[in-house]
Amino acid sequence: MSDARTPAQIEADIARRRQQLAVTLDEIGTRMHPKTIVGDAKAKAVSAVDRTAGRAYVSVNRAVTGVRAQFVSEEGVPRLERIIPLALVAVGLAGLYAMSSRRRRS
Repeated sequence: MSDARTPAQIEADIARRRQQLAVTLDEIGTRMHPKTIVGDAKAKAVSAVDRTAGRAYVSVNRAVTGVRAQFVSEEGVPRLERIIPLALVAVGLAGLYAMSSRRRRS
């Protein structure tokens, strides 16, 4: 089989290939540029931090909601049967700490 292309067609094909290679090399140059690499790394790090912060927020929110449910009813009324004993324990612990601090100073 013979190549039925004319020299003009071959030259046009070569010019088109050169243009495609130039575009490809420009893309590679852009992707491999240090600023692009650093920018991509920063974007990935920010994304990871955002995901981690989002997960932490959800976890803390669940924990706070769970604790709040222990001390406030669904109607929003404080559950005194749970709050008063906890307050008494906190006051007792604070008193014990204050007494131990005084003994250490003496």
